[in-house]
Formats: sequence, structure tokens, C-alpha cells
Amino acid sequence: MPILGKTRKEVIKEFRTAELMGAARKVFAEKGFHASTVDDIATAAGVSKGTVYLYYKSKQDIYWAALKHGLTELHAEIQARLASEEAPENKIRAFIEIKIQYFEADRDFFRIYFSELGSGFTHPDQMPHYIEEMYLEQARTLEAVLQRGIQCGAIREIRTDTAAVAISDLIRGIIVQRVLGWSKKDVESDINFVIDLVWRGIAA
Repeated sequence: MPILGKTRKEVIKEFRTAELMGAARKVFAEKGFHASTVDDIATAAGVSKGTVYLYYKSKQDIYWAALKHGLTELHAEIQARLASEEAPENKIRAFIEIKIQYFEADRDFFRIYFSELGSGFTHPDQMPHYIEEMYLEQARTLEAVLQRGIQCGAIREIRTDTAAVAISDLIRGIIVQRVLGWSKKDVESDINFVIDLVWRGIAA
């Protein structure tokens, strides 16, 4: 019988994959990608190794799926927050704040993310297209905010596509510093630093 428009099989699959994603993130965060095994993930999820292989072909597939799951959550949170803000400055503040806080909450797992992301940019054939697309989608979301800011006179005339990528890279740089333990500042200080630097550079 359908449940909220979904079949029982679909509901079970969503529940199972969510369990596996949670277990995978925990295992990868604790042991690192290379030291982790499918057995570790199965044990953490409380299922058999064979059950894991019903959903994913390999450890690498599980890892990319876990990243996709995390980035999907992040994107949904960004979209919801931006929709609740009116002023361009507040939207940009929200974008920066949410991204830094999201990665801060799970440093160990996302340390692997930035390692793989860097490898993917160096060797694009190693990164699934959808991961690259999700990264670029966030930049496009920010670009739309910049364009609206120019239209309403809050932001000066700038190359919005380049600016969106540059701001995204600045945010990523701060996150990497925090993930690697290089930044000794509290998270709010780093967030405010990025917001101040960005807004001073683009405000009308």
C-alpha cells in the first residue's frame, strides 16, 4: 500500500539507505576512507555485508553516496534560509554562515570530502559528475543572489559568475583551515571575517 505517495518498498529503501549513509559517515570520519571497509559500515549499520551490496557496488560508491547525501542536506538548508531572507546582504550572510557551520559540525567526515574534492579537481575523471554539479549549483545559487543585489542597487556592478565562484572558494578556504585545525579562532569569528571581507568588496 502506498505511504504518502510512496510504496512500502520505496519507504524501506529510503530508510535503509539513510541508515547506511549515517553509518558510512561515522565510519569514514573515525577511520578515514582507506582504512574503512564495507564490513565496518555494515557492522555500524547493524546489517549484513550482503545487504550493503544490495544498494552499493563498492566502498567508493558508498563514499560518494554519503557525500551526495550530505551536500543535498546542505543545499536544502541553504535554499530554505535564503528564501526566508529579503535583503541581499542578509542572504549572503546566511549563505556563508550555513556553509561554515555545516562543515564545522562534522569536521572529521568533511576532511575526507575536501581531500577528495581537491583530488577531483586535479583529476576530474575521478569525481562523479553529480558531485561537481552540486558544488557548482551552490555557486549558481549565490550568483543569483548577487544579480538580484545589483538590480536593487545594494551591490555594485561586478562579474557575478566569477564573484560567486571566488566567494565560494573563500568560504572553502576558511572551512579547510578549520577542518585541518589551522584556524585558532572560534567559528563565529571566522564567519564574521568572511562576511565582512566579502561585503566590503561587493557592496554598492
